[in-house]
Amino acid sequence: MENTKRPPYSGPALFSYGFRPFFLMAGLFAVLVVPLWMAVWSGYVALSGPFSPVDWHIHEMLFGYTSAVMAGFLFTAIPNWTGRLPTRGWPLMVLAALWTLGRIAVAGGMGLGPVQVMILDCAFMALIGAMVVVEIVAGRNWSNLKVVAPVVFYLAANVTFHLEVMAQGQAAIGRRLGFAMVVMLILLIGGRIIPSFTRNWLVKRGPGPLPAPFGRFDAASLGFTLLALLLWVALSDAKLSAIGLMLAGLVQLIRLGRWLGWRTVASPLLLMLHLAFAFLPCGLFTLGLAGFGMVPAVVGLHLLGIGGIGGMTLAVMMRASLGHTGRALEVGPMLAAAFGCVALAALVRVLATDETGLWLAAALWVAGFSGFLARYAPILASANAGRKLPNLKEH
Repeated sequence: MENTKRPPYSGPALFSYGFRPFFLMAGLFAVLVVPLWMAVWSGYVALSGPFSPVDWHIHEMLFGYTSAVMAGFLFTAIPNWTGRLPTRGWPLMVLAALWTLGRIAVAGGMGLGPVQVMILDCAFMALIGAMVVVEIVAGRNWSNLKVVAPVVFYLAANVTFHLEVMAQGQAAIGRRLGFAMVVMLILLIGGRIIPSFTRNWLVKRGPGPLPAPFGRFDAASLGFTLLALLLWVALSDAKLSAIGLMLAGLVQLIRLGRWLGWRTVASPLLLMLHLAFAFLPCGLFTLGLAGFGMVPAVVGLHLLGIGGIGGMTLAVMMRASLGHTGRALEVGPMLAAAFGCVALAALVRVLATDETGLWLAAALWVAGFSGFLARYAPILASANAGRKLPNLKEH
């Protein structure tokens, strides 16, 4: 039963629902952190944090940007699961401040030691995990306690990253484990929402084939992909790891084909999800090819990071922000172009052979998220449009 004892919320609209501040911060961070990385990479800026420049770049995309998106998604989904009122007001403000302090600390802006940086950085997801448990237990929605496991594994990957840097000066296992956990989260969540959204939309369009619902094949493919990724984490140079990644990519591509993405051309929001997900099997397969020395490993990692993680999170933020502020699930040419810029950034980055290509990829990424902010910042910071809010399970 929904908790109605709290008084009506009268604070800033930005902190009235979890997706609002965290999606906005994720978009702002995406726009700012990549130019900063290019300045660091080019030697114009030096950071004083505990990480090497490359480790800082990887960490902040995997555990900085992505953690903000994850927080927004969780605090939006949990009220639908539990029937309770959403987390709002000062708890969101505290979390937003904690996330921001973590980003400053990791960059060396607070002068903290490595252990202090780790504690401050990891406290954000640890607190979110605790709040998720409290809400699910209070709502007696025991079946969704399983969502805590990915949060714990994600947090463990971040801790591993920090500890490895402290012990060895750089992260190797931590980098791969971070990629593995984030990719698995996207595969898991994408595999739930993409066929569901597609099915709902196609049913309204009339007769025709529908996406395969989540079933044994999906569960088996996720299990196999997890094993392949963990083998890669532990034995990145082993040929068996490369074979496992290539097979995982093929399995996930088959899985994507079962969702009938080609039938969603008339719905840009849906098509974005299908296209972004496609980068994941391509990235896994390419990472497997790297194990045989056929391509650099960075090619597969950027297909996963820019195209898969960046594209999927952008598409999910677009859709959730519209649906949960009472707006129609429609995007115009500007937002379609914004997503296209991020997808193109992935392709340009993996094909880049000189500095010009790297700067072009960075510019495309910034252009894509700038387009998102231009359209969505006012939406996230203002009151709902008045339409009845949808259930996340329906959109």
